[in-house]
Amino acid sequence: MLKLQSLSVSINGKQILHKIDFEFAKGKIYAIMGPNGSGKSTLAYTIMGHPTYKLAKNSKIFYNGQEITPLPANERAEKGIFLSYQTPLSLAGVKVNQLLQLALSGKKDPLFIRRQALKIAKQLRINEDLLNRSLNEGASGGERKKMEVLQAAVLDKELMIFDEIDTGVDVDALKSIAAYLRRFQKDKAYIIITHYNRILHYLKPHFVVIMDKGKIVRVGDRQLAKQVEKSGYGEMGS
Repeated sequence: MLKLQSLSVSINGKQILHKIDFEFAKGKIYAIMGPNGSGKSTLAYTIMGHPTYKLAKNSKIFYNGQEITPLPANERAEKGIFLSYQTPLSLAGVKVNQLLQLALSGKKDPLFIRRQALKIAKQLRINEDLLNRSLNEGASGGERKKMEVLQAAVLDKELMIFDEIDTGVDVDALKSIAAYLRRFQKDKAYIIITHYNRILHYLKPHFVVIMDKGKIVRVGDRQLAKQVEKSGYGEMGS
């Protein structure tokens, strides 16, 4: 589904990622872990096409067999990629239904979008009042993360990247998010960027990818995440 080829990335002249080669397959869940500053979020933003991040000349990104390296973020989203940010923004005067209708204009009926959002909100245990406010206005950290999952579900992309979806989330919200993502996954690929093992207890990734100093240093199964929880990143190698 997604192939990274010799991916080297810099920002403001400082290189963050160093020649990453990796493939993400359809239908799989990947947990990306690593110490602070290891390049996890940079990798997510680069996949999404954030203009701040500059790719080296030989770096390439392929999605479903097509090179998307030169494409801007909106075109990558059209092709089926979604990114949930670490700190979801609030948008004054914009309700989530309005945002979704704009994103899906001409693709889904507005009434269908509203009904689908209401259905998913109930499954995620989101108070309906939040849907009628400006996006994330007065919402807690956990509520904001749930709203990100709601948007991802309605937009229904094939590749979904969740950057620290578990940060600031209590146990009940974490269980709701993980349970919904498991049911919703089907043939999609998830990339879960996290510092902690707790969401992985519920989401159960197929692969755990450890990053350090802008490189992928280890790849394993769920046992690798347990090893990190027990011993930290010091023994992961570089």
